[in-house]
Amino acid sequence: MSNNAYRGENSLVQSIVLFVIFFGLFLGGIFAFSYWSLESFAHAFVPAALGIGLCSLAIFVPVTIMGRSDSAGE
Repeated sequence: MSNNAYRGENSLVQSIVLFVIFFGLFLGGIFAFSYWSLESFAHAFVPAALGIGLCSLAIFVPVTIMGRSDSAGE
């Protein structure tokens, strides 16, 4: 083991900013579900689609696009 300090992929400030952005997307998706109504299709479809879209985006982008590569060469 070397005595080099741990060096992450992002700086602390960048990690905090990214966390705030994607956590805000996730909370926005949950908030959109609060407008979900089962009275009519138009009132049910828009908040449900928005909620599912925002929550999926908040999970999909950090895991797949911004995640570490799975290369075995390192």
